[in-house]
Amino acid sequence: MNNLLGSLILMAAMSSPVIANMPEGNSDIGMQKAYTCQFCHGVTGVSPRDDYPNMNGQNAEYLYDAMMAYKEGQRDGAMGRLMKQQMSVLSAQDMADIAAYYAEQSR
Repeated sequence: MNNLLGSLILMAAMSSPVIANMPEGNSDIGMQKAYTCQFCHGVTGVSPRDDYPNMNGQNAEYLYDAMMAYKEGQRDGAMGRLMKQQMSVLSAQDMADIAAYYAEQSR
């Protein structure tokens, strides 16, 4: 029975989208790295525009995974292309730091 359960878990993991392993983020450093994010998502993650998502208080892993998906071209459309360009200059550590910063912001 354990082999069957293990096989089912492995199959489920292989069929799910790959979630990147997030490096440990530093929110203090992330605040400085997030300067270009602020134009669309606001200084504290509250977007000044209704058509851009708020990022404050979001789960850091969720934000990191979303940034990785944009960087890797897994999210498309006009906004996907715009975000891919923005993410192209960021390292995994940069994205983890930015995610940590926005995750710590309160609404």
